[in-house]
Amino acid sequence: MIVAGIAIAFAAIWWTFFASYEDPPVNPAWAVSGTAEIPDGSVTVRYTGTATLVFSDGETPWMVDGWFTRVGPLSLVAGEIEPDLDAITEGLARNGVSKLAVVFPVHSHYDHAMDAPEVARRTGAVLFGSESTANIGRGWGLAESQIRVAVDREPVQFGAFTLTPIVSRHFQFPDPAVRALALDDPEITAPLVPPVPTFDYKVGKAYSLHVSHPKGTWLIQGSAGFVEGSLDGYSADVLFLGAGGLGSQTAAYRASYWRELVESVRPSRIIPIHWDSLTGPAEGPFVGTVRVMGFLSGGTELTREFLEEKEAANPDIRFLTLPRYDEVVLF
Repeated sequence: MIVAGIAIAFAAIWWTFFASYEDPPVNPAWAVSGTAEIPDGSVTVRYTGTATLVFSDGETPWMVDGWFTRVGPLSLVAGEIEPDLDAITEGLARNGVSKLAVVFPVHSHYDHAMDAPEVARRTGAVLFGSESTANIGRGWGLAESQIRVAVDREPVQFGAFTLTPIVSRHFQFPDPAVRALALDDPEITAPLVPPVPTFDYKVGKAYSLHVSHPKGTWLIQGSAGFVEGSLDGYSADVLFLGAGGLGSQTAAYRASYWRELVESVRPSRIIPIHWDSLTGPAEGPFVGTVRVMGFLSGGTELTREFLEEKEAANPDIRFLTLPRYDEVVLF
């Protein structure tokens, strides 16, 4: 009986912390559906989760991050990780992707850059990002001809899209030990050959990515960090706003983040990203972070409260969240 009781208690603890999820930190009323009919020449977006986005104008498809692998909490903490080739196959298929011009990881952590070299290999894309991202590509055996290292504020043209990477800052984990592992010693200085421990995928440089197209402009902020004044002079019709972990920061930090992102680029639409679970399924409804991961970045309720307060105070800005995989007209 004692052994059975211990087993039941262990199972309950496991379920509570490793197999159940917090509610997403976004308002369900913001959700939009896929566009039923896509007018010719439209600029569209598809969303997989975290910061993985596919953009296309019908001529040039390209991708941010391209991360489809989902790793369980224990493997993240105590094991070694590597791209899940079947998950990549499924993710590309669900996004309708066979060819891409470029894949741009917003920084080099596993949940942004780990799958990107394989995505580039399969689609013929250029892997575009920091030197750390380039070393992830080299470790995967991606041809050097498919690797391009970003230069801060240097615009690069892909079809009618102009991509301008702007060096930013990663979200600061509240736990000092996690922050040190994830953000200190930030560069991957040699080709990275998986499987490797999670934190071998070092952050590299974190970017804001400004995109312009004849139909409109947008900014992608994949992590809820900022550099004061870095976006001065840039504007965007749409802001893809990294929201994960905002609630774990101070009210002063959140106010500064809003000022440096939203008030700088003055969007008319805000699309929160990187608010869903890193370990949840890549199918079905989005879920919030698994509860054990909540101890690392947390603050789900405060994140939602902050976004809803800003929505109420800024009626000229429309907040919306994207469906999984379905194509949505952006412009």
